[in-house]
Amino acid sequence: MLKIGPSGNSLSFYEEGYSHTRDAAAWVSARGLDCYEYSFGRGVNIGDSAAREIGAAFENYGIEISVHAPYYTNFANPDDEMIAKSFGYVRQSIIAGHKMGGIRTVFHPASCGKMPRREAVERCETNIAKLMETLSDIPFEFILCPETMGKFNQIGTVEEVVEFCKIHPALYPCFDFGHINSYLLGGIKGYDDYKRIIDYTADNLGDKKTYNMHVHFSKIMYGAKGELKHLTFADDKYGPEFEGFAKLIKEYDLTPYIVCESDGTQAEDALQMKKMLQNC
Repeated sequence: MLKIGPSGNSLSFYEEGYSHTRDAAAWVSARGLDCYEYSFGRGVNIGDSAAREIGAAFENYGIEISVHAPYYTNFANPDDEMIAKSFGYVRQSIIAGHKMGGIRTVFHPASCGKMPRREAVERCETNIAKLMETLSDIPFEFILCPETMGKFNQIGTVEEVVEFCKIHPALYPCFDFGHINSYLLGGIKGYDDYKRIIDYTADNLGDKKTYNMHVHFSKIMYGAKGELKHLTFADDKYGPEFEGFAKLIKEYDLTPYIVCESDGTQAEDALQMKKMLQNC
């Protein structure tokens, strides 16, 4: 089932007097949205009781929750100790997400550092395979989503992410279309560009992972080296625009989990996306 919701809390959530994530379940539900992404961007620092309290609230309102692992995971790092830390960050995120009632965890694959890109990609692929081996003892279902990235020195093009997702059945792509557009310096112009990405994914990963992919969507400012900063749907310069993707979702009957990452208006812009889909 297709779901649309925000990454974290909009400015309006706080302006209305709310402050705790457990309140976001009712707030998001009241706006007709279906999902929510909780970020562990700077570390998995949540206790069991808080995680279960959040999970109970989201379950009560029928809002599916996903989590984002710490932003500094890097599976191309040449230091084995740092790779082990990245393994730990992902494991902690999956377990905390499970306590919150979620099964999806998004993570950043890698950055090139001083390595040639090909070497960094190969190292990343090897270490993601090792990661999945280390997670084999987890006794519950989870989906792990490597994310497309928006800066030239980061690993995570569409093609790279698709290759990573061939490694294990639990790996599903997270297509951040704002990142993709930034990496391509404005390369997503409309329907045909979305179609090319989705057709490529289906050809390589099959329908299950394609139809149920994870999606991040926002407009993003970019410069000569890719992504600079997230914007809102009010921006009319950088894109990408959602309409072309909405048309493709309807045409292909896709059921993605779509998370809006607009800067401060993520719930409002998520609702815009939902209305665009309804009007297709």
